[in-house]
Amino acid sequence: MHAGQPVITEPIVRDLVDRQFPEWRELPVRRIGVEGTDNAIFRIGADLVARFPLRPEDPEQASRSLAAAGLLAGRTRFRTPEPVALGEPGSGYPLQWAVQTWVPGTPATEQDPGESDVFARDLAELVREIRKIDTGGRGFSGGWRGGSLTDHDEWLATCFDRSEALVDVPPLRRMWAGMRELPRDDGPDVLSHRDLLPGNLLVDGGRLAGVIDVGELAPADPALDLMTAWSMLDDGPRAVFRAELGCTDLEWERGRAWAFEQAMGVLWYYAETNPGMSRRGLRVLRRLMAG
Repeated sequence: MHAGQPVITEPIVRDLVDRQFPEWRELPVRRIGVEGTDNAIFRIGADLVARFPLRPEDPEQASRSLAAAGLLAGRTRFRTPEPVALGEPGSGYPLQWAVQTWVPGTPATEQDPGESDVFARDLAELVREIRKIDTGGRGFSGGWRGGSLTDHDEWLATCFDRSEALVDVPPLRRMWAGMRELPRDDGPDVLSHRDLLPGNLLVDGGRLAGVIDVGELAPADPALDLMTAWSMLDDGPRAVFRAELGCTDLEWERGRAWAFEQAMGVLWYYAETNPGMSRRGLRVLRRLMAG
């Protein structure tokens, strides 16, 4: 899915585990067929999961994911992965890799909770509880979404150009022209998951059961995690989510802008390599255009 993506297979993982963590030699290793875009996921036994970064330009991803998992563990009532170990490059794989605890549940990509008001309340609670975690005086550090909307103008220009065969681009350009002007006056940066997409949320019985892929947890625009309202929820539950969080009009509109930025990016980037992700981006854009 990415230029220069490293190869990682079950035999490579087996060799890495056996060499670096001999205490797990008797545990089976198998790849998990998730639609993740940044990591290849392998289960080790019943209780552990190894995450192998797929973007070679981000060599600190594994250590960052473990630090984030440690910060979030036990801070909400929803289950999240706990850090276990940091693996080193080897056996032909060039990056560090992370071992975390396995979090049970069904990904929301397989069991869509978008029509559930109860799930919307769970999701709002998650965002509220993450926001309460102390940032330690840190603010947005750059490098990804969560700072200034206008910083993404060049990226969106690329997205519009690359999406012309997929969608009617002129209305989308006009949407962004208005969104990018939204001011920021809703308080300091807060801790944010920054990637609350269907593949990262686990459900059980229509309720939110867990949250995974927490490696991008960091201070950001308070509106950033609101983008989950459009990636996850239909109209009625989205209104419930907003009411639970007490969002101002400006904060809500900035959340729409972040949802737009994310959806435009995945629409074309994964059109051939991860069609499911691309289709979900299109669904978000349709929800945004509907109002």
